[in-house]
Amino acid sequence: MDPTSLGRTVLTFVLLLCSLGFVTWRQSRALEANRELDDLRRHVSVAQAERVELERDIQALRSRSRIVAEARALGMHTPGGDEQFILVRQDTP
Repeated sequence: MDPTSLGRTVLTFVLLLCSLGFVTWRQSRALEANRELDDLRRHVSVAQAERVELERDIQALRSRSRIVAEARALGMHTPGGDEQFILVRQDTP
């Protein structure tokens, strides 16, 4: 083999190894980005589930049956018609 063809063969081999290394690096970066994206999606799903649970808790705490039970525990009663007052807000110009 003459030195010119040996040099070309070595150069071709080195370029092939460099390109394979670059492809491997790029694929590993893509897999890492996909892992991060999956983690973020999982966090979003957990946060949405917590939000739904909190909204359900708020609805339960605002329910009339709970408020009446708590009021009775405090010694209050449901007001009659003569005990109710309607307050009207007057807006000042």
